[in-house]
Amino acid sequence: MSTMNIPMPREQLERLVRQVVRERLMRGDAAAGPDGYEPNLVVNVSARHMHVTQAHLEKLFGPGSQLTVYRWLYQPGEFAAEQTVSVIGPRRRVIDRVRILGPVREYSQIELSATDGIALGVDLPLRRSGDIEGTPGAVVMGPAGVVELDHGLIRAERHVHMGPTDAAHYGFRDGQYVSLRVANGATTTFENILCRVDPKFLLEVHLDTDEGNACDLPNASAVELLNGRQ
Repeated sequence: MSTMNIPMPREQLERLVRQVVRERLMRGDAAAGPDGYEPNLVVNVSARHMHVTQAHLEKLFGPGSQLTVYRWLYQPGEFAAEQTVSVIGPRRRVIDRVRILGPVREYSQIELSATDGIALGVDLPLRRSGDIEGTPGAVVMGPAGVVELDHGLIRAERHVHMGPTDAAHYGFRDGQYVSLRVANGATTTFENILCRVDPKFLLEVHLDTDEGNACDLPNASAVELLNGRQ
């Protein structure tokens, strides 16, 4: 079944439409400037997952395989797939049911938390997504076959997706590092949040499971982006 057969949920479409309308209003009213813009900051935990090429997908799940939607994610067009795999580390330690995220990519990559790396027996480097040169590999097992990755395992840098209007509001730029304050009974500030600016992005911070647990994210009363290092 093709992912095109699964319609994007209404709430995601509404978020995307609101974002486009805000962008156009801001461009059409230069006098308003970014000060009149109210960002909708969302912080989500990105659990362990795999990005996969079409060739690796077919090796793991069989010729002609397509990713099928389990749940749409916050960013437009991205989804958690029905398909999951087992990841086998160098000491035959295994993490089962690692979910694949779609759509397929030009490279295969597995994003794990520091705790996952310990469980797998791998020293995970902290990298931005896509920067996988010289990283550890693993054996990935699916129902139809096995893929031996010689690199591609990372602990992803925490990061924030944002559109140009969000960046203008905060005074941030693509590639800048900023901070995130999570307020609750044990308020926590995370530094070194990488800004990723693109017109297709909605405003969303990604933390891994270790970071989400450390700040008790489900019980946060407020979240706030702050200026960080340039």
